[in-house]
Amino acid sequence: MDLLELRELRYFMAVAEELHFGRAASRLRIAQPALSKTIQRIETRLGVQLFVRTSRSVMLTDAGRVLLEQGRHALNAMDVAVQRTRQAAETGPLRLAMKPGGDAGLLSALLAEYAKTPHARHVDIMFHPGPERADLVRDGRADAALLYAPFEDLTGLTTQTLRVEDRVAVLPEGHRLAERSSIGSADLDGETFPRWRGISNDGSDGPELNDVAELIPLVRLGRVVAVLPRSLVTPASPGTICVPVADAGPSRIVLGRNEHDHRDSVAALMAATATVNSTR
Repeated sequence: MDLLELRELRYFMAVAEELHFGRAASRLRIAQPALSKTIQRIETRLGVQLFVRTSRSVMLTDAGRVLLEQGRHALNAMDVAVQRTRQAAETGPLRLAMKPGGDAGLLSALLAEYAKTPHARHVDIMFHPGPERADLVRDGRADAALLYAPFEDLTGLTTQTLRVEDRVAVLPEGHRLAERSSIGSADLDGETFPRWRGISNDGSDGPELNDVAELIPLVRLGRVVAVLPRSLVTPASPGTICVPVADAGPSRIVLGRNEHDHRDSVAALMAATATVNSTR
């Protein structure tokens, strides 16, 4: 038997990156006891301690840091091998990653336009609520993704803009600014903002959230406010108000592909995006 299986390496990587067994288990969608047992088996089989665990923290040992660095190389190499194999064959569906509700209602038009092209293939939608959609494209687990700029890292991607929109403050009903037709960023000084997992949060001390679905209940309770692209939060959920933030700057919904992926099928999807953007 191999000293370390691919699945086990992915489990280790999740714990090493989160430094928290509960968050890692949630990310992997497995039970925490099962994850803990897997890590223990890995340590026993390799004959090293990978983590120092206390009641309050999880830290990597020197051996754990080495496995984290080398494990990233190994997973990247495996992902690239799979990507290039699939690209060489040009069979099967295209995989489009997106945030649930993250298409501003334009996905149907995009797919309909793409279906008209001679290189069109079936498109599988991969719903992914976290901030790793760009990573899915970079490492070949997805062929393209709908992303929000400037919030997501577009390094290594070629993008086509699908929509440009304003940003709005998401406030609880009865908030001191709820009756305003527009506000400025300075009006929100002193408010508590959430921290978004995987995204730089400029020192916010609010709760860490994954997506808008987790945000809305906290806004209703008056625990946080947020400034987000309009399409993510309108129409406003019951108990909340959306007010334009005049100086927040625009947000763009873009379709991104790997900058090294020049397949005709993917190029056709990018071209369809340009057509949808020009006709709306």
